[in-house]
Amino acid sequence: MKMEDSLKQLRDMANSYLSQYEPIVLIFATLLALLVARALHSFLSAIQEKGIKALVIGFIMSSVKLIPGVRGYIESEKKKAVEKYRSSNKSNRDDLITALPRIGLGKEVLGKLEEAKSKDEDWKGKCSGTVYIGGNQSEGHFSLTNEAYSMFSHTNPLHQDVFRSIAKFEVEIVAMTAAFLGSKEKESGGQICGNMTSGGTESILLAVKSSRDFMKAKKGVTKPEMIIAESAHSAYDKAAQYFNIKVRRVPVNKEFVADVKAIRRCINRNTILIVGSAPGFPHGVIDPIEGVTSISADVHKYGLGPKGTSIVLYRNHEIRKNQFVAVTEWSGGLYVSPTIAGSRPGGLIAGAWAAMVSLGLNGYLENTRQIMEVSKKIQKGIEEIPELFIIGKPDMTVVAFSSNVIDIFEVNDSVSSKGWHLNALQRPNSLHICVTLQHVPVYEDFLNDLRESVKLVKQNPGPVSGGLAPMYGAAGKIPDRGLVQEVLIEFMDATC
Repeated sequence: MKMEDSLKQLRDMANSYLSQYEPIVLIFATLLALLVARALHSFLSAIQEKGIKALVIGFIMSSVKLIPGVRGYIESEKKKAVEKYRSSNKSNRDDLITALPRIGLGKEVLGKLEEAKSKDEDWKGKCSGTVYIGGNQSEGHFSLTNEAYSMFSHTNPLHQDVFRSIAKFEVEIVAMTAAFLGSKEKESGGQICGNMTSGGTESILLAVKSSRDFMKAKKGVTKPEMIIAESAHSAYDKAAQYFNIKVRRVPVNKEFVADVKAIRRCINRNTILIVGSAPGFPHGVIDPIEGVTSISADVHKYGLGPKGTSIVLYRNHEIRKNQFVAVTEWSGGLYVSPTIAGSRPGGLIAGAWAAMVSLGLNGYLENTRQIMEVSKKIQKGIEEIPELFIIGKPDMTVVAFSSNVIDIFEVNDSVSSKGWHLNALQRPNSLHICVTLQHVPVYEDFLNDLRESVKLVKQNPGPVSGGLAPMYGAAGKIPDRGLVQEVLIEFMDATC
């Protein structure tokens, strides 16, 4: 009874205090309190998502843009940056065909294709990643995959009842990839399954979508969040935007590996996915991964299949079922699709199957031996250049490097002028080369050109005419990342 008496006394005191106010005042005060609470919650959520620094900078920039003339100046500078990047992009947009020719060219079109192809950059052995098959397109493994594609270029696995061969090839590719990654091991649980996709990005999108829907069904998660390291592939940010998932981004440690303690602090009841990379794109290091429920693995990279072939694997069918889309109320009939695409090019599946079966396990082992040997030689060669240092401890075929004494982006411009195409990174400013079979016969040329470029930049510091070093450097220093994002979007809109 004492509790009831206390509650009654408290209620009487509250009613007595509030009786001096008009009912309408109490209603508005309640609504105002709710609005303030909502605004405070939004503010705290924004701090949690973006960080106080980014939030303050964003607020300041938004305020500055309200000053007369400032917005116009910023837009003008954005256009200049886009034009500069476009002019350095070398993609030929002259003489575009914008309407069908009245009279078709027939087989003469093949000459047009050859002419256009001849204007592409010389990629043979010169690109970081990009082309993983060794040799050139007219011989060996290249020729084999091209021929396989040609034989099945008319097929579409959407029509399984017609193209049974392609359906069979796809099942076998998934099974072979799964076995290669451990599906035959007892610890796997014996239910590993998956599908072919158009590339690593689609594989990642599907894995994220499946995890979101699985966790909603099993745990009732309606405000999904995923935890990714700073080094995680940008496809996870794309998935977050597509599927309305909150990203919790954690730092990497001094070895550029995902910070496990930071990840643990971010886990909550809304967590649907924790991302690990093996290896990470920027620095080629492997995150400390233990439990795995899904994997993205590209056949078109070290699987040496044709471009546009990847695999997404799941620990069991219960998870994978959340990847599929089934439509029952369509006048066109019942519809179910396993991946983002409906129709898919069967030629790519045939090319991937031919690549894997023709090489076999021993073929892949030999390729791996060659690539890893060259990766270590490139790493050693870079370490012997006093002005450069290796970032982290590369576990595989990606070697990232930077400098404390010269502008690494100026080095990039210099090696680019010699025909090499490396990847420019940020946080920290650096470059990386992803080693493929293309580099096996030319790695010494790369190291020689890199040494020469470092020497040149050290003797003559400053931007190379037409180079991108100033842009990369400026982008890294701009505190308002929203502005950088706008420039990137403007560039994309102007080039496609």
